[in-house]
Amino acid sequence: MTAPPGRGAAESGGINGAAGAFRILHVSTGNVCRSPITERLTRHALAERLGASRTGGLVVESAGTWGHEGAPMEENAVAVLLEYGADAEGFTGRELLDDHVVRADLVLTATRDHRAQVVSMGHSAGLRTFTLKEFTRLVRAIDPATLPAARSREEVVERAHALVQAAAALRGWLLAPSPEADEIHDPYGAPIPYFRSVGEEISQALDPVVTALTGVPAAAGAAGHGPLCR
Repeated sequence: MTAPPGRGAAESGGINGAAGAFRILHVSTGNVCRSPITERLTRHALAERLGASRTGGLVVESAGTWGHEGAPMEENAVAVLLEYGADAEGFTGRELLDDHVVRADLVLTATRDHRAQVVSMGHSAGLRTFTLKEFTRLVRAIDPATLPAARSREEVVERAHALVQAAAALRGWLLAPSPEADEIHDPYGAPIPYFRSVGEEISQALDPVVTALTGVPAAAGAAGHGPLCR
């Protein structure tokens, strides 16, 4: 399976779609709820912590294993992103293609089934594909002092590669307390309160990941808290 003409993996822009960047791919089922929320919250957090001068090294996008190609994000997903102050504009759903996996340096999935589907596509994806919650658990165990500094765009990319390698080395040593612990459930069709709970779950899982990627903790009072307004 190949990408349609003109659709490179950086098409959705990530932080800026720059060549030679570190590419993060978020994967869920339809690519209209969980993975769009995760994609846009990741972009938002990276931009807040790194600023314009260093975010060019990171491209963040998403796709779905049964992606609704060209579909808009679910309205409740948009509402949740706006409550976090994140940008929901310009999103269209994508079906997960081989090209997306080939280009991705880190694949973060909503569930273990999604992870298995990505790995089954080949392309040596196993060592760089994790559920989001699994990756969160692993990066929390990594000493930040062992990672490169992130003072420039190039160093941000170097640090991200080193983080994935370190996390892969820990897999098998730090197991989830239960299979359920690595799952983010699908809010598709649910009312806004459930979308908010999923958004908060994703935000809390992302915070240690973004801190590890950037070397910059969330601003005081920001990490682990809910959206800006209800």
